[in-house]
Amino acid sequence: MLLQLTMIRFLVFAATLFLSVGLAAAMSERATGIKFAEKLGGLDLFGLGVRKKGPIKVYAVGMYGTSDAKQSLSDVSAADKKKALPLLRSGSKTSFLLKMNFKVGAEKMASAIAESVAPRHSDTSEVDALKTLIFDGVSSKGAATKGTTFQFDCSGDGVAVSVDGKAQGQVSSKSLGKSFCDVYLDDKCVS
Repeated sequence: MLLQLTMIRFLVFAATLFLSVGLAAAMSERATGIKFAEKLGGLDLFGLGVRKKGPIKVYAVGMYGTSDAKQSLSDVSAADKKKALPLLRSGSKTSFLLKMNFKVGAEKMASAIAESVAPRHSDTSEVDALKTLIFDGVSSKGAATKGTTFQFDCSGDGVAVSVDGKAQGQVSSKSLGKSFCDVYLDDKCVS
């Protein structure tokens, strides 16, 4: 899988830019036109990005975080990414909302996300449990079709998974939430 820094650069830039200028009621991810609400379960929208596989725009992603993380970021300039990343990762809760733009089979979608988390997380049983939650949420539909949503609520308690607004369960773990966040925030993030 070709990994680029596009997602991390955009999310960090967008988070610091949005914090300094404020947000409209809804934002659209630029490459797909998919809209994201300003709030998700009380969390603030920090930034948007797109997952590409070659020329295909697979899904748009929105990152949501706590008002405490937002306040901490307000003192960081958009150019100072090294300070912004730890602040983005340190929030008590961070959610990623994925909105599909392209049809992907249940097994392929679950595997792709699990394979992105695996190199960042040492407990393979927790990664396998995450994969199962994703697969189970999509398998009744047969595939993640355009418009399907995935919500990953990351915290120090683990990662909770919802598909199309229906809770699938949570993988309890002290470190899986950070590992999942790093899929979109570290130097080897997906794009």
